[in-house]
Amino acid sequence: MQTKPGHELTSLMAALTLTTGMVEAVSLLALGPVFTAVQTGNTLFLGFALVGEGPVSAVATSVSLGAFAVGALIGARMESMAEARGYRWFVLALFVESALVAGAAFIAWGLERAAGSPSARHIATAAVVAIAMGMRNVTAMRARVPDLPTTLVTRTITALISGSPLGHDASLGYGSRATVRRGVGVLALFAGGVLGAWLIRLEWPPTGVLLLVAALILSIAAATTAAPRHAQPVGT
Repeated sequence: MQTKPGHELTSLMAALTLTTGMVEAVSLLALGPVFTAVQTGNTLFLGFALVGEGPVSAVATSVSLGAFAVGALIGARMESMAEARGYRWFVLALFVESALVAGAAFIAWGLERAAGSPSARHIATAAVVAIAMGMRNVTAMRARVPDLPTTLVTRTITALISGSPLGHDASLGYGSRATVRRGVGVLALFAGGVLGAWLIRLEWPPTGVLLLVAALILSIAAATTAAPRHAQPVGT
């Protein structure tokens, strides 16, 4: 499958990247600390927890890792089946993701920020969000928009620097228009983290922030439906 990443699709993927920052702000500052989208962090957290160093929970991180894997499996099966049957897999995936994040918000109803070890409800909330983020990663990989995986920016930052006038690496985008897209991806994740942390600082409960994230994802799904056909991943 090929992707035609026009300005509309690039903007939608950048908006999804912003929601990742918000989700991880809730996960790290209110539910854990635990990652739900950036599983590289959980892999390290689990290692730290197993040797008893740092304020991290082996249970929370391992549950999040497992839930993420379940989400990736569900996303792969659901989206490939939808595409094979001619359905709009990209839009379907966003609707399901939004529903999962909303479900996590209701699990967290009345829940305060975790103090010390996260409770069973904190972990359950993080697990449902991790399922949604596992699906998101499948969706982003299938969409194949360069430099916008929506849940991490390490490679994007590397390409941004290497393909800049300072790095001057033509194989990594020097002389192309990729710099703007890469910069947008990094700034979107940063902005999402700032927004999520700010809302938590204003004493928004986890439910409130997660419902806002769910609404934003739903809006992105609606915008995808309205976008010109050429601006969407082929097969949607």
